[in-house]
Amino acid sequence: MATITQLWFAAVPVILGLMLSGCSSAPEPPLPVRPLGKAVVIQAPLGLPPVQAPADNPATAETIALGEKLFFSPLLSADGSLSCASCHDPRKAFADGRKVSAGVGGKLGQRNAPTVHNSAYSSTQFWDGRALSLEAQASGPMMNSLEMAHTLEGVERRCSESPELRAMFEAAFGPAPPRRSPVTMARITYAIASYERTLIRGNSPFDRYLYGGRKDALSMAAQRGLALFRDSQKANCAACHIIESQYALLTDNKFHNLGVGMNPEGDLTDPGRYGVTKREGDQGAFRTPTLRNVAETAPYMHDGSLKTLKEVVDFYVGGGNANPHRDKLIKPLTHLTGQERADLIAFLESLTGAPVH
Repeated sequence: MATITQLWFAAVPVILGLMLSGCSSAPEPPLPVRPLGKAVVIQAPLGLPPVQAPADNPATAETIALGEKLFFSPLLSADGSLSCASCHDPRKAFADGRKVSAGVGGKLGQRNAPTVHNSAYSSTQFWDGRALSLEAQASGPMMNSLEMAHTLEGVERRCSESPELRAMFEAAFGPAPPRRSPVTMARITYAIASYERTLIRGNSPFDRYLYGGRKDALSMAAQRGLALFRDSQKANCAACHIIESQYALLTDNKFHNLGVGMNPEGDLTDPGRYGVTKREGDQGAFRTPTLRNVAETAPYMHDGSLKTLKEVVDFYVGGGNANPHRDKLIKPLTHLTGQERADLIAFLESLTGAPVH
């Protein structure tokens, strides 16, 4: 018959096991987010530079396919009513044609939805530049209560419930360990960013004229408008909408206060970049949008307050709206004639390019 001592020592491993199992275990390491597949080269069209992807998120056929599936999936919104494409509609040049977008439950956002076309070339994302990459931007609308109104956990759970998506995540990033889902928010954002980098448009009449040597690609009105656009003594648009010798992003990727969005009392209604940096000089400043495909992305400005290109040109002719933080580059252009203003619009219309994807 076993003694008390023998019984005790026999029970020690069991007791220790029970004690350890009751302790909180270390958190599981995050799943890797670097894609597994072979990197693909996104061909840049005439007028645009090569597309650069982060070292840890090279574009692959699998992540692009997954990102496209997610971009158009209503699973990313809390009630399944919206997808990224609801506000970035490919039929509307990946914008939505509204002054401000409507989110879950019809709630209205605070800013105009910019086009996703050529966002691969933006050094920051959102009108105020609060996201430093497409990866960092992608989850913002999902968590915004005025947009898709979801939660991180909710998005991951919804996507994990789809056998098709689980298989696509495993194809793109590799299988998950037992009892773990291959779906994570980091992987979701990496895939969406990879897809968005394929949404580039160049080879416009402007590109064929300036970079392709096709002197018949632009109308005479558009040629005159280009000259005005670049002339520092005339319209001077190229001071912020940059045209380089080999390509043209048509943005400086910087932030400027034009006096857009002021109330009747003369106060700025949106802090813009100031909300991110808290620098007084950034009050009411917003990121310079690219002018590529601008004829297709009305209405304009961060608040969608200008309906047509004519209204935009007229706004600049008037020197924007005066306020203590208005950019020094913004000056009245009342010397421009009616014909010159029409020529500027003709040039802006020549910036409509052909999609690569």
